[in-house]
Amino acid sequence: MLSSPTLAALLLASIRAAAWLLISPPFNSKAIPNMVKALLAVAIALPLTPQLAGQLPDITAATMLIGAIEQVIAGVALGFLTSLVFAAVQAAGDLLDIFGGFSLATAFDPLSMAASSVFGKFYQMLCTTLLLVSGAYQFVLLGFTKTYSVLPLNGTLSLGTLSELITGGLADLFVATLQIAGPIIAVLFCADLALGLLSKAAPALNAFSLGFPVKIFLTLALAGIGISVLPGVIDGLTDRAVRLMMEGAGS
Repeated sequence: MLSSPTLAALLLASIRAAAWLLISPPFNSKAIPNMVKALLAVAIALPLTPQLAGQLPDITAATMLIGAIEQVIAGVALGFLTSLVFAAVQAAGDLLDIFGGFSLATAFDPLSMAASSVFGKFYQMLCTTLLLVSGAYQFVLLGFTKTYSVLPLNGTLSLGTLSELITGGLADLFVATLQIAGPIIAVLFCADLALGLLSKAAPALNAFSLGFPVKIFLTLALAGIGISVLPGVIDGLTDRAVRLMMEGAGS
């Protein structure tokens, strides 16, 4: 028979985990049923319940309601920090779509409920696949479980620290995006420059009519090189995501 503090700790810990799973990749995909996410949240919180039971000195309806709201805020904040890191991969694919001419071929994605282009969606799916296949998701889960010891159930997030981390995370997002897509974008810019010079030197050739086919060919030819470095990028992003969660929790 479980005691009241144990059940209360399990409930609050599961609420934080559920809020985190709804936002954090790779678990935020709509391909994962909500029932599975709920069970996974309980599975994350259950082993931690004995050590969390002593963090709730007073159990009343008011404290449980306030505690549930605080855990939702904590889970959403930690999930947003995690998703902010891995969003760099999809952002790099979106940049390739813009500079490579694939942004014209957008399609509605029923999983994200938004329109996405070719490389943006492909890079997102590849990131999710690499997280699952390489086992990097286990380190992300481990980092999240460590937040329970850094930020107890009766603790609160520091809004000042959280705002600094979000600001720094956005800067890291742009830097990582340029690091992933920058080399290919530089080649595409050189191709545009070469076509412009060719059009000036020989206007009769109508070089700009070759712009889209040439840029699409270069993007497809160089995409393999960009994809080959993604496993190393995912390793670095995983480490960054774990450190952001720990710092956001107050470590």
